[in-house]
Amino acid sequence: MFDLDAYVERVHLSGRSGLTEVHRAQVTSIPFENLDPHCGLQVSLELEDLQRKLVGQPRGGYCFEQNLLLKAALEALGAHVEPMLARVKFGAPPGVVRPRTHLVLRVEVDGQSWLADAGFGLGTLPEPLPFGPGVAHELSGWRFRIVEDRFEHVLQAESGSEWVDLYGFMPQPVPMSDIEVANWYTSAHPSSPFVTGLIVSTQRPDGTRIALSDRGQLALTEQTPAGAHVTPISRDEIPQLLDTRFGLPGFTLDRDGRLTQAGQS
Repeated sequence: MFDLDAYVERVHLSGRSGLTEVHRAQVTSIPFENLDPHCGLQVSLELEDLQRKLVGQPRGGYCFEQNLLLKAALEALGAHVEPMLARVKFGAPPGVVRPRTHLVLRVEVDGQSWLADAGFGLGTLPEPLPFGPGVAHELSGWRFRIVEDRFEHVLQAESGSEWVDLYGFMPQPVPMSDIEVANWYTSAHPSSPFVTGLIVSTQRPDGTRIALSDRGQLALTEQTPAGAHVTPISRDEIPQLLDTRFGLPGFTLDRDGRLTQAGQS
């Protein structure tokens, strides 16, 4: 059973809330993070475990965790939700086809369909977009659009004077078995960037994005549509930053400098 009351408290919702309010509340309240794969821990997608981790502890999560939690909340509020798998295109070298390791949602409310995604760590949607190719939309100062590329729908974000591909997906729902396989690859395969690297991010209500990542260099980045401020950091600073900037206490570095959670054997 999904504990809607606990979820509502976790994401700071009040009063009557529709799709947009719920989506925005989760994006600004529950950080994106890959700390479990980074620490060598398995990631469960059982709803009970998602609630315990993201709502009860409270922790954050990556796309599978974030969007399955969002799916449960929206269904508890009466929406019809279909999960879909996407290929991340952002940063992919020319000719490289990545596996479908990102999860998005198609949500139907009052006869309208929307693309919802609370779990794209490189800059997720602040609010849902109308589903399918169409005009550009400005959300918290960031501009997004969906275009069609052969059989895929591609989410793009405006960067300067250009549109950049974020991810592409077939507009077809997938079974939970496919999601479980994609989640295993993302969280456990030795070459997965979520196993080898670190990314933690959050989005403020005003649209400011804050990210801690070791892609390229270990740094804390604060980004708005007007530009980004990048602060290189040392590995020793990670536990304190997780606590103070992302609300994720309880992490330390072991004797070898590896990130670990309190109580992890």
